[in-house]
Amino acid sequence: MRSMTSALEPVIEHEHPLVAWTGILAMLAAMLLISWARIEVHGTGDLEAALTEVSPEAVSARRNLSPEGDTTKHEKALDKAVAAARWAAGFSR
Repeated sequence: MRSMTSALEPVIEHEHPLVAWTGILAMLAAMLLISWARIEVHGTGDLEAALTEVSPEAVSARRNLSPEGDTTKHEKALDKAVAAARWAAGFSR
């Protein structure tokens, strides 16, 4: 008697190695094309700026970026009100 298997059940067979390697090469080619397109569209200026070292003089010339350092009483109250409203609405951030 024949087994009662569903017609929708896939027949599992091993994949041919050529198909597997073709898939790997296609993914690598896609990654290279995406990288090349990103460089063509956006250029490399932002990458170079991110990789270059910042001089110590430029770091000391920047203002203090701490959240508490440069805020006024009004800004602090506003931040607390926004945080409370987000918490009440269920948004964490």
